[in-house]
Amino acid sequence: MMNEYQVMETRLVELLHLSRCPVGVKFLDSKNTNNYKDLLESSKRVRYCQALMLAGKGERIVLSKDKIACPAASAAFGFAPLTEALESGKMLHTLGLFESIESSRELMAKMPRLVAGAYDAVLLSPLGCMVEDPDIVVLESQPEHLMWVALASIYTTGERMKFSTGVFQATCVDATVVPFRDHKLNASLGCYGCRDSTDIGKDEVLVGFPYCSTIPIIRALEQLSTKPMKRVREKTALKHLNKC
Repeated sequence: MMNEYQVMETRLVELLHLSRCPVGVKFLDSKNTNNYKDLLESSKRVRYCQALMLAGKGERIVLSKDKIACPAASAAFGFAPLTEALESGKMLHTLGLFESIESSRELMAKMPRLVAGAYDAVLLSPLGCMVEDPDIVVLESQPEHLMWVALASIYTTGERMKFSTGVFQATCVDATVVPFRDHKLNASLGCYGCRDSTDIGKDEVLVGFPYCSTIPIIRALEQLSTKPMKRVREKTALKHLNKC
């Protein structure tokens, strides 16, 4: 019999036609990091976006200050101070991402981050392999799939949505820190780092939402799948046009 995490993962995959596992992300303080000591020791040193990619393929990974290979993500999670090269804007300008050091510095100054020292590590796991509730669920998939997730998140409220991105630190900040901090779904187009370092496709984007939203989102997706999702995927209106 499947546990609750496996049921949620299965329903998300079925309803959205995902090719990657939904990923559960949990921030660990000094107390609960010890519960994952063996996994921390066995985890390879990778960038956060790479860990997200690997978790989407079935791996479980714990990244601490010493295991996370990206200084920008490390600072975003409060594991370490921002490096001078990033804080000054020199790195992003050197990469050619922004016109000037000033614009690069402005972006980094406004980048959302967790409180320094609040957490010691972060766990990434296929949602179905979680053993305790994650903080965030992250999906990497096609825009159409994530459109339905976004719609499902406002299915009962009808509110308009606002997404926050700097088109940099897409996985660590846009899809993880922002939904964790703001307790709301956030979407991202991706960024230089994740598109250079992982196998995320040109036709894929990201969304992150609080774990507590998972069941309401699944219930809304189930309702959406009975009519609007089915109609859209069958291209009903387009077929009518082509008959004219």
